[in-house]
Amino acid sequence: MSNSTVSRESILAALSKILDPELHKDIVTLNMVKDLEINGGDVSVRIVLTTPACPLSGRIEKDVRQALTTLAGVESVAIKMDANVTSDGRPRGLLTLPVKNAVAIASGKGGVGKTTVAVNIAVALAQTGASVGLLDADIYGPNVPTMMGITRLPPPVDNRLVPAQSFGVKVMSIGFLVKPGQPLIWRGPMLHSAIRQFLADVEWGELDYLIIDLPPGTGDAQLSLAQSVPLSGGIIVTLPQKVSLEDASRGLQMFKELNVPVLGVVENMSYLELPDGTRMDVFGSGGGEELARAADVPFIGCIPMDPAVRVGGDKGNPVVVGSPESATSVALVSVARAIAARLSVLAFQGNGAIPINITG
Repeated sequence: MSNSTVSRESILAALSKILDPELHKDIVTLNMVKDLEINGGDVSVRIVLTTPACPLSGRIEKDVRQALTTLAGVESVAIKMDANVTSDGRPRGLLTLPVKNAVAIASGKGGVGKTTVAVNIAVALAQTGASVGLLDADIYGPNVPTMMGITRLPPPVDNRLVPAQSFGVKVMSIGFLVKPGQPLIWRGPMLHSAIRQFLADVEWGELDYLIIDLPPGTGDAQLSLAQSVPLSGGIIVTLPQKVSLEDASRGLQMFKELNVPVLGVVENMSYLELPDGTRMDVFGSGGGEELARAADVPFIGCIPMDPAVRVGGDKGNPVVVGSPESATSVALVSVARAIAARLSVLAFQGNGAIPINITG
């Protein structure tokens, strides 16, 4: 065994040279280094990230291991990667227990796959170990229950609604409360009341992320939601085609006028991969990136077309579960991790910890 002495100070000095790639601060300053133990030449440490969905956790772990193994006197290194989701610090008075981040998924028009994106983002985040809720605020077209494979709510507890659970996600939808096929012909006040009930009268529990599937457009439901619960950010889903972009830009502008940070633009159904390996641009190409660039917001992913998405949605088995190796699933998981990373950055900004520009 080496006679060299490994000091706590030397270890922290080495770790202070490792930057979080998203937050651009070192992991010691960010208070990510926990439970540091030294036993002769054996070193163990727990690294607590700001989200279990951190897209660069593997890189951080590799950097920590390299920094410690090259220190004089270190003979073995044990690293435990952990996460504690950062709250955006916004009070959400209608919710009885903390929701650290609330994200609205929006589109300017219907038929762009907004609900599919919302469902798969929620499930992908839950797969990382995060506590996730999914609120179906699309009052006129509540498709989330079908896509999540659930038909009813559990019995109420103490006169409060209890969300259904599927794939590790807590789910609430107006679809649970009306008969199949029953049209909802509601004016603004009824919409506002329903959305407030889904927030105030539901036993959500503590959530790292509440994903909210908005109806298409920029009407009463969107305004009611923004007035009822402070949003951490919004995502715009669009197709590549020009007509979809024009509508999506209205949704993006809605977020800006409501002072909701735009986390980014997602381009759905970007292309279809043919059996010979070539790609067909069914709805054109590059539109999502063009919209993001024009609005000076991040572009966070292209999601290819895949029949498995439709099949999984119809059967209540989201594609990130049913076909996890598919290009579409990989793209959706990447989008979910990018959203989690941007929420972490915004949370640090909002809490006054780190002045960071994430629009690049």
